[in-house]
Amino acid sequence: MTTSRPRARAHAPAPSHAPAPSFHTPHAGEAIARVTAVDRDQYLVRHAAHEVPARLTGRAVHAADSPLDLPCVGDWVSVTYHDAGTHASIVGILPRTSFLRRRRPGGNAEFQMIAANIDVAFIVQSCHFDFNVRRLERYLVMTRDGHIEPVILLTKTDLIAPATLDNLLATIRRAGIGARVIPLSNVSGQGLEAVRDLIQPGQTCCLLGSSGVGKTTLVNGLVGQSELATGAVSHSGEGRHTTTRRQLIALENGGLLIDMPGMRELGMLDVGDGLDASFADVEAASINCRFANCTHTGEPGCAIQRAIAQGELDPAQLQSYRKLKKESEFLGMSHPERRRKDRAFGKIVRATVKARGRRPDD
Repeated sequence: MTTSRPRARAHAPAPSHAPAPSFHTPHAGEAIARVTAVDRDQYLVRHAAHEVPARLTGRAVHAADSPLDLPCVGDWVSVTYHDAGTHASIVGILPRTSFLRRRRPGGNAEFQMIAANIDVAFIVQSCHFDFNVRRLERYLVMTRDGHIEPVILLTKTDLIAPATLDNLLATIRRAGIGARVIPLSNVSGQGLEAVRDLIQPGQTCCLLGSSGVGKTTLVNGLVGQSELATGAVSHSGEGRHTTTRRQLIALENGGLLIDMPGMRELGMLDVGDGLDASFADVEAASINCRFANCTHTGEPGCAIQRAIAQGELDPAQLQSYRKLKKESEFLGMSHPERRRKDRAFGKIVRATVKARGRRPDD
């Protein structure tokens, strides 16, 4: 694996309510390596063909103002080596060209950086048990928010009839999703070459999807050997989750692949650009609305409602767009702003109940 960094692409600045990562400029005596795995405060970094354990220096830890300042899988980092190169210290992170992040699970509206410097994200869904357009939309927003090209993989096609697969593909297109879709079977090998062709030398790809959809089996097929453990498949066709940490794997052709555990929560936080790109049909139609502040509910001259009436836009697509937009805006508020909004809503509820002459718990 080469240590030369890929050509930098333009990347969006961090949102105003989140602190920007403190990127590092390498100094003399430091080498550039890539983070291949993270386990709490333990890291694995690769320089050339050598992978060694690494720790953050005390200065780097002290300089981190937020979790965004800490290394994640895929980061290019500046390191110093010790004891004949058997382990390293991470001095700082180099600028990211792309990123994959989500709202950190829990109550706080904070970002969690998942991986960085990714060219293509393979969004994996099973045709048999896991297919869900609404979850697919969330993954698309997440990838486009981080300036990553999405490709959808529909796995386990051997478990369904060809007509059922055609219906799933039609469902994706009706939702306004224009990303490339590759039907895939880890049993017959259908689609494997198409996936392999997309992982070009020097490119970094990642696998996103729920547990048990066949991500680890796919990795083994791409690597060419069963080096990653896989769980047994249940009678329903649902595999067992086996990947326990994110890890970057070097392929024989010089491409790189990040495998990661299934994510149960896909909270949206300040994803305006990614949302607009994922719902381009909704955005394009809204430009023709009569009023600039049209809510697309009942205003005269609403181009979106007209498109729905004419069958050009799926009502479920607009509903999903509204839901994700509200979630992103609400979670992007500061804590005092959210408390004020909750209190205001509570007052409306109490006033409505009082006007009806009954108590809230009646």
